[in-house]
Amino acid sequence: MAHAVMPFLDPDGTRLGFPTFPWGLVPDGLATRRQLRAAGLRPGGQPVRAQIMWRSRRSRTGIRLAYLYEVALAKPKRTATPRQMDAIGKALRARRICPDCGVEQPYCIPTRYGACLDCHGWELTA
Repeated sequence: MAHAVMPFLDPDGTRLGFPTFPWGLVPDGLATRRQLRAAGLRPGGQPVRAQIMWRSRRSRTGIRLAYLYEVALAKPKRTATPRQMDAIGKALRARRICPDCGVEQPYCIPTRYGACLDCHGWELTA
């Protein structure tokens, strides 16, 4: 009858098939991908150790989940090399250049229109 009070508490994984914890009751040493990223870490190829489940109106099923990884086995985030950063900068700049007029805009060219807002006929109002 304990699962009626806390339906998402299954630390052994016997009922839900995988170690599961409700929102806010995750044991120390486990973190989600987002929490690892905030700490400058990444899972680093380790398998998922457990999951968090909670009720949510955003989901079709009404239940959402997030996977948990061991913080002790996490590796530092990789940083981009200077050449990679240069390539990213060039790619982002290319997204701002209008193919019709060739002018670099302060925004990315909308793929919906295929041209800058001036060439498409839109007026920007401040």
